Amino acid sequence: MTGARVLALGHYQPSRVLTNDDLAQMVDTDDAWISSRVGIRTRHIAAPDETVDAMAAAAAAKALAASGLTAQDIDLVLVATCTAVDRSPNTAARVAARLGLPSPAAMDLNVVCAGFTHALATADHAIRAGSAVNALVVGAEKFTDVVDWTDRSTCVLVGDGAGAAVVTAAPEPEVGPVLWGSVPDMGDAVRIEGSPPRFAQQGQAVYRWATTRLPAIARQVCERSGIEPADLAGVVLHQANLRLIEPLAERIGAVNAVIARDVVESGNTSAASVPLALSKLVERREIPSGAPVLLFGFGGNLSYAGQVIRCP
Repeated sequence: MTGARVLALGHYQPSRVLTNDDLAQMVDTDDAWISSRVGIRTRHIAAPDETVDAMAAAAAAKALAASGLTAQDIDLVLVATCTAVDRSPNTAARVAARLGLPSPAAMDLNVVCAGFTHALATADHAIRAGSAVNALVVGAEKFTDVVDWTDRSTCVLVGDGAGAAVVTAAPEPEVGPVLWGSVPDMGDAVRIEGSPPRFAQQGQAVYRWATTRLPAIARQVCERSGIEPADLAGVVLHQANLRLIEPLAERIGAVNAVIARDVVESGNTSAASVPLALSKLVERREIPSGAPVLLFGFGGNLSYAGQVIRCP
């Protein structure tokens, strides 16, 4: 085996839906203000007892069922999250226990909004190195735990949920080389700090960075995989803001691709946003199996990571 491929996907969202009109009853805002600035109309809100690991396990169980593998086949579990409350056992270990996995390596990664694409690259590297054969890679967040519901600039943005992928060894690589990095001296532009922890960001600084720096980086991701942007069948960017997603996809040159716009329905779900959006596109069969798809996460820590995969 010389590479890895994404075998199957799954996602989970809480049943409670919070609309913009609902938020207008909580803070000084309205549907027009939110829609025009970030493009979000609804977001899913986890129940008080609905934990990050419970949502992660629900998404992972769906991906595992769709893959045709069994719990005994999984030897690596990676969970990308920045909102898990407990330090130990980590979220990945709790997911493994919920799914009855016998003895996997289990690790959490905190790269905030770029978490899933970092985790996918880590699974790819482990499989290429022979350290794993079948991996569960999950992005899961309960972002509503860390938002200030009196701050209209941030509370309108976030939602909860999880997305998961089963990644397996393959004779030919179907997960392309990752391009990843960060901007350490701007790392405090997106923060979850304090006790209790609270989410805050320098919105304009992040917007300028994303719109000016990221298109060239995303094109480099395509170059590493030998794919022209015009040949992409899908583009799944971190679902931060519709005003970011659409211009960024255009500047990448993905003129023929299906663009994920799950932010409209789900809000910003941080590390969950890329796998959640991708799983929905695949479930709706909007991207053909085997077609090239650009995945690109960016944001918290001002970190980024992207790769081109073949659609399962």
